[in-house]
Amino acid sequence: MKIGRFQVMATLQAARAYVLGLPVASAKSFGLNRAIFYAAAKRGFKGKGVMKAPSGFKSKEKSYSERDIEKMQKSFTMTNIGDEAAYSVEIGGKRFFVIGSEVQSPDDFAKQIAGRFGKGFREAWKEAVKICKEHDRGVLLSQRYFYEAIYKPRRDELSEKWTEKYGR
Repeated sequence: MKIGRFQVMATLQAARAYVLGLPVASAKSFGLNRAIFYAAAKRGFKGKGVMKAPSGFKSKEKSYSERDIEKMQKSFTMTNIGDEAAYSVEIGGKRFFVIGSEVQSPDDFAKQIAGRFGKGFREAWKEAVKICKEHDRGVLLSQRYFYEAIYKPRRDELSEKWTEKYGR
């Protein structure tokens, strides 16, 4: 299975967030969130208006209890990674990112991103973290510089390389 730009974006964004200090689970949530966000931006957003805490939350891989949903609604906030902001909630003491009412969970990342790599995701993850660590912190803190210096020059190269090495 081809590892496309979507998976490359999610992996590099997750590595970026991890290098900037987020725990791995939160970083993977951020990576998937940003890949979804940029894919939607590329196609034109369908939603309108100002975002507010949804009345309920869901995940493609997990359902939440009413009690969990209430806690998530109370923790709903904007979280910054450098100069980039995304909506997030707290679940079990960890920060996870949200688009609409959908939480991007580590399980979602595993299925939608890591699953494409099979057993090779661990090696691809190490490479993505290494790439991010090779850059100045200022590049990682900037949405634009991250895109221009890290993602854009490598997206097709990594897609081809990772598909050849790890694609299932």
